[in-house]
Amino acid sequence: MAGTLSPWPQISQGANEHPVTTLQYLLRAHGKTVTVDGDFGPQTDTAVRAFQHDKALTVDGIVGPKTWGALIIEVKQGAQGDAVRGVQEEFQFRNLSGDPSKGLAVDGIFGPKTDAAVRGFQSAIHADVPSMSVDGIVGPMTWQALVSGMLSF
Repeated sequence: MAGTLSPWPQISQGANEHPVTTLQYLLRAHGKTVTVDGDFGPQTDTAVRAFQHDKALTVDGIVGPKTWGALIIEVKQGAQGDAVRGVQEEFQFRNLSGDPSKGLAVDGIFGPKTDAAVRGFQSAIHADVPSMSVDGIVGPMTWQALVSGMLSF
């Protein structure tokens, strides 16, 4: 029997763990002014509410499936910017060494190392979820698997 992706997480003001940093990078990628500090405080709440308003979503400050779906930006090799930093942050979250220098650099450049990390992650998910493409493109399914914490320990 094929597995399924973990559901999108639901986070709101007061959260300070994964995937708040990724949320903040995605908000910045959409032009919102927010400090990337991993703390879902008043500034992030204001940015989330403004984003929800802009996208005609329920303005409640809660980042659930509909808000995540509107926030994600498809990225692939050659892309640059805060959305790429969000992907790279997800791989730092999975870096078990405790040494950020040994994980994927969060530099906003989707180069060969980020591509290899994405393809490896997609391949691992594909083993349980056959509908996951192993193409190096971070689209809706890959974003959901990353943000929901799949393959993290």
